[in-house]
Amino acid sequence: MPTTLQPTNLELDDDGRLLIDWSDGTRRRYRAFELRDRCPCATCREKRRAPAPSPLELNVLSPAEARPVAIQGMQPVGRYAYAIHFSDGHDTGIYTFESLREMGEAI
Repeated sequence: MPTTLQPTNLELDDDGRLLIDWSDGTRRRYRAFELRDRCPCATCREKRRAPAPSPLELNVLSPAEARPVAIQGMQPVGRYAYAIHFSDGHDTGIYTFESLREMGEAI
């Protein structure tokens, strides 16, 4: 059975990007807005599948939604994932280690 890669270190850089060191020695960098856009929760998946809104439709944003999104915290979920808390108040997505390895960029 293959060994599951595990994060060995998490940190935020000076620009608010998440850096994860993995058990195989690789390091990946993640932008907060990309993680937020790819949130795996059911609500966000449904929104991504919904038809595009009319270009004439105007959405009212809350003050938190109008600011650039930032990572405010991360909580482990078992030994396989993290819940990420974002500055817009969203915190229901569970990002598996496998999905995190597929995102971001190698550095």
